[in-house]
Amino acid sequence: MSPSVSLRARRATVTPVASLLVAAITALSSTGAVATPPGAKAKGLDRAPNIAPPWLGPVSVKHYDGDSDDLLTAGLGALGLLTGAGVPNPATAPSLSAAELRRLAIYNNYRAILDIAPAGGYLSLYGPNVGVDGVPTAGDGKIAGTEYLAYANAGGGRRNVTMMVQVPAGFDVRRPCIVTGTSSGSRGVYGAIGSSGEWGLKRGCAVAYTDKGTGNGVHDLQGHTVNLIDGVRADAAAAGSASNFTAALTDAERAAYNARTPNRLAVKHAHSQLNPEAEWGADTLRAIEFAFYVLNEQFAPALPSGKKARLLRPENTIVIASSVSNGAGAALAAAELDRHGLIDGVAVSEPQVQTAARSRAERAIVIQRGSGAPYTAGSRPLLDYFTYANLYQPCAALSARAAASLQPFPAAFLPLAQNRCASLRDLGLLAADTLAAQADEALDRLLAYGWEAETIPLHVSHWRFATPAIANTYANTYGRFSVADRLCGLSFAYFDPATGLPIAPPAALQGIFGTGNGVPPGAGIGIINDLNPDSLGGPVLETLSYSTSTGRFDLNVDGARCQRELVVGSGPAAERVRKGIAQVQQRGRLNGKPTIIVHGRADTLVPVNFSSRPYAAQSWLADGAASRLSYIEVTNAQHFDAFLPFPDYAARYVPLHVYFNRALDAMWAHLAEGAPLPPSQVVRTTPRGDAAVPITAANVPPWSAAPAAGDRITFDGRTMRIPD
Repeated sequence: MSPSVSLRARRATVTPVASLLVAAITALSSTGAVATPPGAKAKGLDRAPNIAPPWLGPVSVKHYDGDSDDLLTAGLGALGLLTGAGVPNPATAPSLSAAELRRLAIYNNYRAILDIAPAGGYLSLYGPNVGVDGVPTAGDGKIAGTEYLAYANAGGGRRNVTMMVQVPAGFDVRRPCIVTGTSSGSRGVYGAIGSSGEWGLKRGCAVAYTDKGTGNGVHDLQGHTVNLIDGVRADAAAAGSASNFTAALTDAERAAYNARTPNRLAVKHAHSQLNPEAEWGADTLRAIEFAFYVLNEQFAPALPSGKKARLLRPENTIVIASSVSNGAGAALAAAELDRHGLIDGVAVSEPQVQTAARSRAERAIVIQRGSGAPYTAGSRPLLDYFTYANLYQPCAALSARAAASLQPFPAAFLPLAQNRCASLRDLGLLAADTLAAQADEALDRLLAYGWEAETIPLHVSHWRFATPAIANTYANTYGRFSVADRLCGLSFAYFDPATGLPIAPPAALQGIFGTGNGVPPGAGIGIINDLNPDSLGGPVLETLSYSTSTGRFDLNVDGARCQRELVVGSGPAAERVRKGIAQVQQRGRLNGKPTIIVHGRADTLVPVNFSSRPYAAQSWLADGAASRLSYIEVTNAQHFDAFLPFPDYAARYVPLHVYFNRALDAMWAHLAEGAPLPPSQVVRTTPRGDAAVPITAANVPPWSAAPAAGDRITFDGRTMRIPD
């Protein structure tokens, strides 16, 4: 990978050009003439005034002093993020202000992305107190600056996408930079605060965030309350188009739904009926446009017209698209969509990205790991592999080969998982006759579908904490179903922990902006099986429900089969879902944009065979010799660094976040200084073996500028070769 000469040359002129631009525009203010500064690009100065994008709603502006409150930690500091001291409790507080909700959101979103345990690297390898040079400091990591918040509200408020730009007080107009922080998962606008947010703020860059149309929009259908942009709960009718999300139901439809199924919730990602993922790339580009707008409003001098000039523009500002998981997929989608040169480079981790193989060559791509059997199924749609996992993971977790599973089923769940195995056999989805053989067969099916052997210990924990939630949310969103459709007989509600029965929303609902992850279960909200027979208590928590087709309490195999049929079956509902899936698939055409992707080999949520591997291969094929994509695969790393404090996780896995930060460092060095990108390679890490032993740099070695043949990832035009 050779240095980017044009970007290096451009970066070398940013400092003098920016300062000359200030002088030139200042002169323009008094003389009315445009002076082209020496060394500026041939285009000269942009004569157009700084104008708000047409989709931008009212902008809220707040300044943080870096002491009592700040951009990165909401005033908690590095230790406050660790201990939670000063974080409000929505279950006991009489009410929460917007400032308290913001603090709650930053606290929970930061911890949801990172391993917050000091022994795992927090405060030493990463964290607010660790400098851009990677050296821990004695400071608390608070960052003063200005925060801009607004909706991208094209569509009259129905699709309110939250946009936020944080501008640190250390932003240098002579060395301007922007980093994107599109939220991971279905999180709210602070979802990337601990990943690209922290890296960018420390570097002095503006950070352009968006919740990409998912976020924590929760509509209490019974109480008819919603979230506003700052998380405060309000009456839905009074909120109107200022609501983060209001289900598209008439009063009569809502009343009928409540009468049939009281105390239910509509959730934005599942029930907006807009398939927001189709716009994630565009939303990320809009966040960058918002950043340029507010930066010029803050720093540019005024033109004679009174409007601010366009001092900072793509031509003189380094822009890196970044984030993790869904946010990483959004960054790649944005890079593919970028037709105006907004993005200079991409640095992402564990991207949830789905590609569509449209040409014969793309369909013929082979992924060859070591001497094992080649994988040829290509990128699988997210709902495809999640509905497959939702069927088989509970049974596979009982395999003797999965005996070392992390976060295994509680004892009360074991008979339910055993029932799942029996039900799969009765439904013809397994062939084996004994429980042990059924569990082995279920696991073999997952491995044959594309999960790597390294994922075996993680299937049970991922099913418990993620799989049903994602299968339900994405089945709804891809098909653009209404909450009133009760797709596959499922709904969302708070529930009684003792009985699993739905209950009226508790006081904790007021804090959902800061506690929810946008994809229940979580924060006290569960998935309810509305088809549970009345003779058995009626609607109840899905995991405790009864499947009428099998006559068993089997973790609702009926719901899992229904979701699977939406992917592989026929009929109007399946057609709607497959149309939605097609709308979110990418091509891998980055048009030579420098890109670094890092991914953990043991990722069980977004497996490498379904995402980063085929995306990289297809991108190399699409861009050919112009490609500047580097793919780094990390051993002993999985999707959820936040799971590392769980027993045994810390002993077996290293934080992938370390390599995410290194990817951003490498992309910065490439764009700012012309340093070469790292070659594609496998990085071999060393787990601690004992969670009590503090992690060191030796556990997470750097990648190599010249990897050995046994570590290098290659592509020969058809086959991607990955060392064991």
